[in-house]
Amino acid sequence: MSDSELLVIGGASGVGKSSAAFALHDLLAARDVRHAVLEGDALDLAHPAPRQEGMALRNLAAIWANYRELGHRRLIYTNTVSVLESAALAEAMGDRPRITAVLLQAGRGTIDARLATREQGQSLVAHAERSRSAAVRLEVEADPAVHRIDTEGCTPDEVARKIDALLDWGRRRGPSRCEGGEPGGTGVG
Repeated sequence: MSDSELLVIGGASGVGKSSAAFALHDLLAARDVRHAVLEGDALDLAHPAPRQEGMALRNLAAIWANYRELGHRRLIYTNTVSVLESAALAEAMGDRPRITAVLLQAGRGTIDARLATREQGQSLVAHAERSRSAAVRLEVEADPAVHRIDTEGCTPDEVARKIDALLDWGRRRGPSRCEGGEPGGTGVG
């Protein structure tokens, strides 16, 4: 078994994946816990779009190899459908990490409001529709063992503390004050 760990954070656009990952980064950095954060959407974001299949996984493998060389053993990876692809992500890392999968969720009104802060006009309409479609797909296809965390009424710091409570990455913090209960599921991997 590898000594590396992979945390995948998935969920529909606007649910708070990036904000939670950045808040978790700050929390872990304050405890001097070595880790890396990767936004999966950026691993194959190019124009023109790469014609090769699996470009994001190839880029993940290359970036992770660089982090491993520097002594990193923990990776936080965000992407809408990452909880559905955790095995492929782990394989791309090449060192058989222990996986923790988290699916962030929120109500449509909250997600639409969050999207409206970063999108406008037709872009907002298209993004909101893709987000709705992804939320349905994730609810149907995500393994029951994936931890589900409701971000409704939570700050990114509160969501990060809920995620941190699932991990064995240094000292644990107390439970979050936000509504929505404790994380469910038993993890993946």
